[in-house]
Amino acid sequence: MMKFFSGIYAGISAVMLLTTLSGCGVASHRQYEVVAPQAFPVLTATGMAPISLQLGRTEQEKQRQAMRAATLDAYRELVEQVHGLNVSVASQLEEQQLKPQQLSADASGTIRGAKVVRSYPLGDTYITELELDYQTLWQLQQQRQPRTTLKSVSYY
Repeated sequence: MMKFFSGIYAGISAVMLLTTLSGCGVASHRQYEVVAPQAFPVLTATGMAPISLQLGRTEQEKQRQAMRAATLDAYRELVEQVHGLNVSVASQLEEQQLKPQQLSADASGTIRGAKVVRSYPLGDTYITELELDYQTLWQLQQQRQPRTTLKSVSYY
């Protein structure tokens, strides 16, 4: 019977020892801070679209379509400025002669915080001017996903 109790005591002692040791990990506290860029540039973009070439039954419909096309063209220019332009060139050699090259470019990305500065017709062309203030863009990004740097770590 004594062996039985000594086995139980040994088991309980082992469990208590493991429980005590498992709580001896290193604890730390990390402190982060938001670091804003030193400069906030303002980007501008201009989009243009011919009014007479738009689809529409009336002049007002054509002008409205040109306004939309000019706005999209301005946004395309902002995407190129913010995210860059992907250029692809393909050359083909056939019977030791260089065939015409194929050149393509595309840009894709999301633009947030841009505002229309001016939108106006000039002759047969509709023009839209956009502005993107990087401070506004940075503030929107901080709301969605804050960018922080590690300020300090305290171990205890």
